[in-house]
Amino acid sequence: MSETLPRAPEVLRISDMSKRFVLRKDNSLKERIVGFGRVGRRHREDFWVLRDVNITIRAGETIGLIGHNGSGKSTLLKLIGGILDPTKGKVEHRGRIAALLELGAGFHPDLTGRENVYLNAALMGLSREETDARFGDITAFADIGEFIDTQVKFYSSGMFVRLAFAVAINTDPDILLVDEVLAVGDEAFQRKCLDKIAEFKAQGVTIIIVSHRLAEIQGLCERVLLLDHGQVVHDGDTREGIRALRNLLKAASPNPDGDHIVDVAVLDGQGQPRATFQPGEDVLVRIELDRLAALRGWYCSIQVDDAFGRIAFGTSTYEIDGGAWFGSTEDRMIVTFRISAPALADGRFFVNCAIILREPLNMHADDAMQAATFEVASDETPRGLIRIVASAEIETR
Repeated sequence: MSETLPRAPEVLRISDMSKRFVLRKDNSLKERIVGFGRVGRRHREDFWVLRDVNITIRAGETIGLIGHNGSGKSTLLKLIGGILDPTKGKVEHRGRIAALLELGAGFHPDLTGRENVYLNAALMGLSREETDARFGDITAFADIGEFIDTQVKFYSSGMFVRLAFAVAINTDPDILLVDEVLAVGDEAFQRKCLDKIAEFKAQGVTIIIVSHRLAEIQGLCERVLLLDHGQVVHDGDTREGIRALRNLLKAASPNPDGDHIVDVAVLDGQGQPRATFQPGEDVLVRIELDRLAALRGWYCSIQVDDAFGRIAFGTSTYEIDGGAWFGSTEDRMIVTFRISAPALADGRFFVNCAIILREPLNMHADDAMQAATFEVASDETPRGLIRIVASAEIETR
């Protein structure tokens, strides 16, 4: 008889939580002077950014927080991180939280980088002795050299972000909150950030991440929370949550019937879903299409990008079929691209898809950006975007 493994302990519980902001209608100085001292609600409006949110998160989970702009994602993270207080309900957590939200928001411009490191580390709960012990790791990650003793008001935006991130991740967090910060900085810094988050994930740190890069969410997260107008409308499977978000965006678009790409999946050479591939294994991209009968002529294209948006590979049915345009009386169709023995280096890759029209020529009928993701495992070959077998000869003279 098999034993049931115990569930991980709860580290975060949000109970019946709502958050209200008060919006003033007297935006100009004249309106405020005229309305000074008046009592009533004529010049204010209540806006509930979150309503009746109930969430339980357990240790070691990696959660994706998704939704359209204005759905309440960033506000929810600020409530979890203690930056904002709820209007109703409560947020309870266990352990130390590192919040990578508005990076550097607590930095004082007139203080040096060194002084800001100690100030922000103290705000995150570290003693001076703990900060002393971690200072070398912080400065090594930030990589700003002698500027550590320069006032941060003279920093470039890249230096500012690197130091803020370095402080936040060196607090040994139990819960890590990430809000779109991976969209800033250069490619090398973004890779360092992704590697650090992967390291936290392997260590069992609970991670809650907001990103509009849905392929990134699909690759990192085993669970998704979807917010719509301040309420949780999906809590569960990542793929289903992303599908639900796309349906919401379709319904809100001016032309909700204009989308033709229904689903994109990455499969192995035998047609089975796969997330990680060994070097040189075939990769299949399966694209489910709908509402095709309305298109007089079209073709389907794919593009594979690396984690930094660099194009690794691209092709289309038009190129493969020698310039053929599709036209069909059937609404539904499945297009499967086989990428044979791709020479991709190790790392995560993202699949973009498009439907291209003949009339008007080359206009996009539909795009699915970062619709799917896959990873190529590491081996001993040289690093880079592509995998090339190289050799070397050494001669003595």
